[in-house]
Amino acid sequence: MSGGPRLDPVGGLIAPGREVALLLDVIRLTTAGPDVEALAGEVSRIITDTTATDVCFVHVLDDGDQSLTLAGATPPFDEQVGRVRLPVGTGISGWVARNRRPVVIAEHKERDGRYVPIPALRGADFTSMASIPMELDPGDLVGVLNVHSVARREFSDRDVELLCGIGRLVAGALHQARLHRRLVGRERGHERFVEQVVATQEAERRRMAADIHDGISQRLISLSYHLDAASNAVGTDGVVTQLEHARGLLSLALDEARAAIGGLRPPILDDLGLSGALASLARSIVPLQIESWVADRRLAEHLEVALYRIAQECLQNVVKHSRASGATVRFEADGDEAELEVSDDGVGFDTAAAAGPAPDGGGYGLRSMAERAELVGGRLRIRSTPGSGTTVTVTVPIRER
Repeated sequence: MSGGPRLDPVGGLIAPGREVALLLDVIRLTTAGPDVEALAGEVSRIITDTTATDVCFVHVLDDGDQSLTLAGATPPFDEQVGRVRLPVGTGISGWVARNRRPVVIAEHKERDGRYVPIPALRGADFTSMASIPMELDPGDLVGVLNVHSVARREFSDRDVELLCGIGRLVAGALHQARLHRRLVGRERGHERFVEQVVATQEAERRRMAADIHDGISQRLISLSYHLDAASNAVGTDGVVTQLEHARGLLSLALDEARAAIGGLRPPILDDLGLSGALASLARSIVPLQIESWVADRRLAEHLEVALYRIAQECLQNVVKHSRASGATVRFEADGDEAELEVSDDGVGFDTAAAAGPAPDGGGYGLRSMAERAELVGGRLRIRSTPGSGTTVTVTVPIRER
């Protein structure tokens, strides 16, 4: 038993000429992909297939550097991947992780004070072992590589050197895989957060729209009936004139309430989906001639709301500012992306000037569209020059509903 490489005249794990082939196989595996468990499992398999050992375990250091988790193992121990955890400093692997030094035990590992049996890994079935730190650089630990053999085996100095080389190769790949996993986890967390925020907003808008519809709108409609009855019952011209005036104001109030309901939550999205809602929106804009080409595909609710609102804001800008005679709305969804494009043949504008804060408070529509796109992980591009019209393109990542 030792705390470092042992000098041993006995032959190595594999023939010298095969060492290069083993290292090449490991290099090939380390460039195969960013999956931690798949990489660790393949490395375990190739080591035991090539060397005179019976089982291999790859333990990866957790993000907090406080424990090791089994990330890869040869069958049947691959069933324990993700289940076996060992605090740093506990057991042979924990000692190697803390001290960054290999440990070789030819036999009687239970007599080693550092040894802690792990029932799931059946340590008693194996006589000899070598435990190797996997480091990017000295002191920069990624995990611990263990090999075990049922028969007694002396691990030579060359064996340890070979395993350390494999450990360094695997460490770099595992480090990149862990970084990729963290990045993907953060992206997914951000997507879930965005979906929850949008869902909460839409739920609140639905509630407010329902309150307006069931409360204010119904009372205004009831008031309209009473005004009609009063107008029929009263015959003087002055009273009738005042009632007609009141009815006109009431009609305006109803229109505003309906507009507020539509602004809070466009019910057409629930009825027709994004494609139908965009086509209906294009038909509703007067006096412009608007052509629309929209793909018939449903998206996640938060994406449909964002794209519909952006299209709505674009067309409002066309009506207010572009002096255009026509416009086009196009929506496509293919693969992992959806794209909305709104273009017009109007007067255009200087996009560089519009990017800065406007002294009159303008430009809010452009900023709000960009923020809506960014909120759902998309991007908004505006192409325009004075006299050549404007094209607004929004691209968002999509997942199947």
